[in-house]
Amino acid sequence: NTPDTSQLSRRWDVQPTTIRRATLAGLCARLASGRAVSGELAVAAMLALIVNLSVNAEAIAEGAQKSGGGSNLDDVGKKLANPLTDLWALNFNSFVPGFFDGDVNKGDAKLGATTIFQPILPIPLTGEGADEFRVILRPVVPIVWSTPIPDGFDEFNHKTGIGDIQLPFVFSVPDSIAGKWILGAGPVFEFPTATDDALGADQWSAGPAIAVGHKGEKLTSVLFFNYFWNIGGADQGDKPDTDKGSLLYSLQYALGNGWQVGTNPNITYNDNASSGNKWNVPIGAFIGRTVKFGKTAINFKLGVEYSVVSPDDFGQEAAIRLQVTPIIPGLIKKPLFGG
Repeated sequence: NTPDTSQLSRRWDVQPTTIRRATLAGLCARLASGRAVSGELAVAAMLALIVNLSVNAEAIAEGAQKSGGGSNLDDVGKKLANPLTDLWALNFNSFVPGFFDGDVNKGDAKLGATTIFQPILPIPLTGEGADEFRVILRPVVPIVWSTPIPDGFDEFNHKTGIGDIQLPFVFSVPDSIAGKWILGAGPVFEFPTATDDALGADQWSAGPAIAVGHKGEKLTSVLFFNYFWNIGGADQGDKPDTDKGSLLYSLQYALGNGWQVGTNPNITYNDNASSGNKWNVPIGAFIGRTVKFGKTAINFKLGVEYSVVSPDDFGQEAAIRLQVTPIIPGLIKKPLFGG
């Protein structure tokens, strides 16, 4: 049964901080132990944790603003919310764990774990400063630690390996033209790099990548769209030609002192899937902070996602999400084709 979240919220508000933390610790321990927890309860527990962290973060941010600190870290956090940023970075986006369920599973939700490794590589082409015209390479390398694959009714194999790598080339509109808008487009490719047939499509694919968004003083909003069609097989066998897409939607609000809150789920669509299995539409929330280790700035985000629409047969329904993004020195600083 779905819990009455309004009652949960009212009870939560009146609990002392120590009791709330103990409650959170118990719920998180139950999640980590793999004991039966409904998707709704898992999401409620993690959302409560994020809200609690957000309250503490806001208090810290207010103190930092009075002392004038954290502005550089805020700038890093804002830039990372922009997929067309000029920062070089290494993004490790982990779903640990992911909760999978559907009609073919009669027991508790199955657990999986995946890390998406995505270097952010902005290459200046012409111009400087606000007039810089650049192309942003954002390779997507799926590292599957373990994922449940249905092998009949209530029978599953857990697969490990590398999935198909994607590589978008997104050309950004210079800030002198776009102003506060985030505007970019280009081609995106998918390569048959999967180490197991169950983890990839065994074909070459390509399509458009489009980024649209807005940069405010505190709020950054972005839509990042990709779509893929088959352009060639690679031991494809009887697998259908790729016809799929994704839409990342992101809202991030800067609290100050390097703290952020927001949401950045990724909607996926597969036209080849049967009716009821084409869409996965997650919603979620995160709390994040940019900190410095020596001279290196690193952004951390902890969040939760829950799919309000997921494949009927079997698919990911919820996940705890951890993102770690260290900033690295730019390897190409001067425009490739002059100033």
